[in-house]
Amino acid sequence: MVNPANPAGLLGVVLLARHGDRLEFFQDPLTYNPTQTFLTPLGSVQEFRLGGFLRNTYINPFSSHSIQGISTDLANIDQLVVRADAAGEGNVIQDSVQGLLQGLYPPTHDSNVTLANGTTIVGPLGGYQYIPIESVQPDLDISLNSFTSCPNFDQHTLGFYASNPFQQVAAQAAPFLQQLAPFLVNRSIDFTNMFKIFDFVNVQRIHNATFLHLLPPTFGQQAYGFANFHENGVFTDTSIRGIGDIAIRTILPSIFTSLTRIANSSDPLKLALNEISYKPFISLFNVTGASTVDPGIAGIVDYAAVVALEVSQPPGTSTPLVTLKFKNGTDTEFRTLSLFGTRGGVPLSSFISALAPAAVNNTQQWCTACNQTTLRGCSVFH
Repeated sequence: MVNPANPAGLLGVVLLARHGDRLEFFQDPLTYNPTQTFLTPLGSVQEFRLGGFLRNTYINPFSSHSIQGISTDLANIDQLVVRADAAGEGNVIQDSVQGLLQGLYPPTHDSNVTLANGTTIVGPLGGYQYIPIESVQPDLDISLNSFTSCPNFDQHTLGFYASNPFQQVAAQAAPFLQQLAPFLVNRSIDFTNMFKIFDFVNVQRIHNATFLHLLPPTFGQQAYGFANFHENGVFTDTSIRGIGDIAIRTILPSIFTSLTRIANSSDPLKLALNEISYKPFISLFNVTGASTVDPGIAGIVDYAAVVALEVSQPPGTSTPLVTLKFKNGTDTEFRTLSLFGTRGGVPLSSFISALAPAAVNNTQQWCTACNQTTLRGCSVFH
């Protein structure tokens, strides 16, 4: 089944989705080099529910915001592009996108084949749909995880840690961290470790009933607030060309390509999904100015958060528009964010021209921006 024409003129959408709930995650606060962790059943459910939300929003033919011409029951893989970061948190992101896709295109008896003898065979699990996923390997493709093995980014991080704003907030946090220390099982309370401190508290509050009972009720939110300041400072910069924004700068070229393809009526693409960690969200909100207008979104987005870049063409117009929307974790609806100071649609050409100077288009450009000469394929350029 294909949905009817939508009077809202929605042509398609580019999605950035964060993975679901996982076990504790360790990453070096100086280099952001990670160790492996694992998706939990709760994380799988969060992603499945996110997929269902996106289905009800963009694919359900009765939705007021459904995408024009998208296949509603049986996935048309020509209409879909799905990419997932294979670095960072082990298989967490890869496993998350599987759950999301099950909610986006659930099993259907239309997923079948009729054999020569007339027998109709429905796929396993009631017609499970296999949607291709591009596993973005960090040593082959820097686009979805560009902030590790990047010496200039490491220097940016050290510079932020040495800055007056960082030192001031670290001093403000010190009394709280002293109170929190007995709950941290000998973890360092140095403010440079604030993400790891928050992550431990967050994971324990979700999965450890004794910890949840003993922790003072305000401590979780306080840790989250300080971690938001910490990560927002690491993954932003004063210029869109700054290395602090590298997490989104390497994703921009694929975003531009997907948006342009969606706006092209002769191209079948309707929905492009990128499954990622929390870092590119911070940089995206910075380079678009969204977090300047809405400071509350600056920082670590929740598990199963999603950003939508919608491409629409209202009736009677010839200019495709891009609108930025965001749903954080347990939010029940999207909210529209600001793009370059405008809350609402901006012309696609304006969106691309505003961000094109920030884009890192290939590995060679990344090697130069990062001052990397040996790792992740950079040795061939030197």
